[in-house]
Amino acid sequence: MTRSRAQPLSPILQQINDSIVQCKRCPRLRDYCRGIGETRRRAYQDQTYWSRPVPGFGDARARVLILGLAPGAHGANRTGRPFTGDGSGAFMYPILHELGFASQPTGISRDDGLKLRHAWIASVVRCAPPGDKPLPQEIRNCATHLADEIHALPRVRVVVCLGKIAFDGYLAYLLQMGIIARKSAYRFAHGAEYILPDGMHLLATYHPSLRNTNTGRLNSTMFTRVFLRARELAGLAV
Repeated sequence: MTRSRAQPLSPILQQINDSIVQCKRCPRLRDYCRGIGETRRRAYQDQTYWSRPVPGFGDARARVLILGLAPGAHGANRTGRPFTGDGSGAFMYPILHELGFASQPTGISRDDGLKLRHAWIASVVRCAPPGDKPLPQEIRNCATHLADEIHALPRVRVVVCLGKIAFDGYLAYLLQMGIIARKSAYRFAHGAEYILPDGMHLLATYHPSLRNTNTGRLNSTMFTRVFLRARELAGLAV
């Protein structure tokens, strides 16, 4: 059976994706990602790392935007697709599949046949940062990529932020666009839910990183509840 390599994108989304992949705004991150791709983790010594900025992925008619922090050093930085080939994705994709957002419960490579339904996955930073901690200026450098994607996804009604950095990054976008007057009115917490002045729904969850899922800070029931709510608010049958 031949599997398709990617979901079809609108010309504007394809242009945005190409622009992200070619981005060189953050020399520190580009050097870091290239270095990881050259040394590689022992388990992936026979693989060629993507080692470039990672574009968004999903359904161009998405009703739900899933917003993460940044590519994993040996996950998306290796595979070139968000939450693909790492522990966070291994936790998240089975739940997205169960709830009808993903065509299959696993994501291991860009050409594994995984497709999203009604959802688009992006991140506030497109290059893997050292220690999963991008600098404030690096987040600002990446902000236009997120804004471009949001504007190219007109059907989105719900934004689910995975972790506080993603939450803060989306609030910065809302402030920049004049949609909100101040960020202090919105506080991150797992399960937090807000209706924004433009009618968009903002949900928050702890990030599905191994440091959260392995310690029990986040479990599948907690994560599932957030995405069940996202389906409901997006007007999708549950």
